Amino acid sequence: MSCRTAPVTVDMDMQPYIVKGIGGFYYVKTSAGVVECRARGVFRKRGVTPLAGDNVRLTPDGAAIAEILPRKSCFVRPPVANLDVLFVVAATAQPAPSTLILDQLLAAALYQNVQPVLVITKADLAAADFLCAAYRTSGIPLVQLDYAAGAGLDELRGYIAGHLCAFCGNSGVGKSTLLNALAPELARETGAISQKLGRGRHTTREVEIFEVCGGRIADTPGFASLDAQRLGHIPKEELETTFPDFAPYRGQCRFIGCSHRREKGCAVRAAVEAGAITQSRYQSYLAMYEIAGQYKEWEHAPQDR
Repeated sequence: MSCRTAPVTVDMDMQPYIVKGIGGFYYVKTSAGVVECRARGVFRKRGVTPLAGDNVRLTPDGAAIAEILPRKSCFVRPPVANLDVLFVVAATAQPAPSTLILDQLLAAALYQNVQPVLVITKADLAAADFLCAAYRTSGIPLVQLDYAAGAGLDELRGYIAGHLCAFCGNSGVGKSTLLNALAPELARETGAISQKLGRGRHTTREVEIFEVCGGRIADTPGFASLDAQRLGHIPKEELETTFPDFAPYRGQCRFIGCSHRREKGCAVRAAVEAGAITQSRYQSYLAMYEIAGQYKEWEHAPQDR
């Protein structure tokens, strides 16, 4: 990636966006190229930090970020704004999938109005029946990959086209293999940058955005299952809204404000018993509700949404 350090006149026909931020410098993609600039001091006074993915306006000389446009989504860990799609990658084996962790990631995406897509890898090691059954009624898109047959890759490219996307999942699920299969040029570009910086790609904590497959992919080191509970607190009262499979039954419970746990006349529990909502999804909801109930606002720093 080439970065301009001299002042430039920015063509506003293209909406500039932050590719990467490091050490107080921000690299902004514009129609004139990638511009290295600072952020105006007003952001620090307001307690606002520019993030990769932010759409911005620059000063006329292109030397500074003058304005951050409204965000449609914002994750703090990793720090990235305006994601459209989050691919949650799960392997059938090695490592074995945890539906609770997957559901935490899926819910975090939906809470931020980001479209989650569940991607299943390593079907050659174990059947994907368990995961397919667990999410058959979830309302969340599921893509099974078969590299030998090329199955699933075009479907993922369709989600990427025209959107800003990120991949997450536990270590070892095959995210790197998947990215290399989708966009071999991405590995070459990130490798060249790592060599230029004199460090390994995975030692950096900065998010960086690359344009591939007709869209954008945010390379997000550390965006793994261990960050599931750090992506953003979901109040227990709003948790049900992050389970699309609950949607047909909301408002049908006997009691207003039903938590769908022990109340009589609960339409969600009835749907679980009827098999319209899978047991694994419901058990994840119960576990996440318990976690949300233990959350204390004063123990956590405020977070932009």
